[in-house]
Amino acid sequence: MIEKTTRMNFLFDFYQALLTDKQRSYMQLYYLDDLSLGEIAEEYTISRQAVYDNIRRTEAMLEEYEEKLSLFSKFQRRQETVENLLFLVKDQSSEKELIQLINQLKEWD
Repeated sequence: MIEKTTRMNFLFDFYQALLTDKQRSYMQLYYLDDLSLGEIAEEYTISRQAVYDNIRRTEAMLEEYEEKLSLFSKFQRRQETVENLLFLVKDQSSEKELIQLINQLKEWD
């Protein structure tokens, strides 16, 4: 469950601009604020099932966006490459400037 939550949080970060206000709100309350379906339903005076259906549809949309645009996958690969570069640089006792530049790359993501 934590793995799915983490993935959804990342996908939400990358693709939230493509969602409607209602979808964005439900996902934020459910995944970021950790509210239950019942709490969200109560806040919006709708059924728990309506919240559940909206969240599941939105999750599917986020996965579809990722399948087509691959922003999260590219981010993960960049992070992995930066970590590998850092390891190699540290392993070979290279100059501090190079390490600082790699750390700067990490900060940009």
